[in-house]
Amino acid sequence: MATTTVKRVKGMQRNARRVAAAGAVGAATLSALLLPATPASAQPVNVPGVGTFDVPDAIQLPAGIPGVPQSLPINIPAIPGIVEPQAPAAPAAPQNSVHQAAVDAALSRLGDPYVYGATGPNAFDCSGLVQWSYAQAGVSLPRTSYDQQNAGAPVSYDDLQPGDVVSFYGGSHSGIYVGDGNVVHASTAGQPVAIASVSSMPFAGARRV
Repeated sequence: MATTTVKRVKGMQRNARRVAAAGAVGAATLSALLLPATPASAQPVNVPGVGTFDVPDAIQLPAGIPGVPQSLPINIPAIPGIVEPQAPAAPAAPQNSVHQAAVDAALSRLGDPYVYGATGPNAFDCSGLVQWSYAQAGVSLPRTSYDQQNAGAPVSYDDLQPGDVVSFYGGSHSGIYVGDGNVVHASTAGQPVAIASVSSMPFAGARRV
């Protein structure tokens, strides 16, 4: 009987120590949680009619708390009417309106007759079409194809862009690049202003004005 009583007393003492230890851990955890939390990072959230607030996406807790991670994420569900600011989109590359205006002017003359020495507006030779088209865009170009071959800055075949002046046959012929590997040009007598592939004629260079 005495032995049984001793065992019960020892068991009660062990349970008491366990309860005390658990209480100490709980108190330490609670104390740590009550300490000011440090935001790891923050993101702005806009509330219409109220304002924009920086909301942390995680908080940093003191290290050494058993079973508690040092960083706790904060998950904020989407709320109707609250719009999170989006990163600004990259601005679109501006289109060169002068070059496009020249292309549009040249394309508007498709089907017009070729006449040697003509500079428009109803008939053209090759350099006359190029000169007239750029004049509609407010740019003055030389009259002859050989002079047009030296106007502006040189452009490689692989870097052609709409509006570039393309020379062929050693500079004796010119047209305007319109994209997709094509030029618009006034080719020769009996042939109206038309679109042709750059590769259909011997390439002699290109200029960007």
